Amino acid sequence: MTTGPSNPGDHRVRAAEDPAPAGEDLAALLTRLLEEAGGKSQKDLADASGVKHPTLNHWIKRTRGTSRISPESLRAIGSVFRGWGVEVTPRELFEAAGRPIPGEADEERERRLLDIYRQLPTKAQRALIQSAEAMLAAARVSH
Repeated sequence: MTTGPSNPGDHRVRAAEDPAPAGEDLAALLTRLLEEAGGKSQKDLADASGVKHPTLNHWIKRTRGTSRISPESLRAIGSVFRGWGVEVTPRELFEAAGRPIPGEADEERERRLLDIYRQLPTKAQRALIQSAEAMLAAARVSH
């Protein structure tokens, strides 16, 4: 589980599109963004993003790790903040959560992959899932 910065000694220069201070974890990022949202609460963020308030509260208090946060939840949180006029990028959220940054969704690629999956025999479907899980685990480690 990730509860803090993935590498606190890492002082790499961050891309201009990612204004998060080096080492800022998800709790610090969400706290800062809520302050920038002026008057918005954790409950407001939870309600608007579809994340349960107790879960969001645990992330902010660092009593629950962030390694299993779904990409959809991180995207939803980002969308809410941007809707409130607070600047945040998906890269910023995913890095703060210690998660690999997923590629952009492409409906055609997703449709093609699903079509291929459906044509495979059961054993090959299981192998494809295992391969995809291994690729995701490797992406998390290299992150």
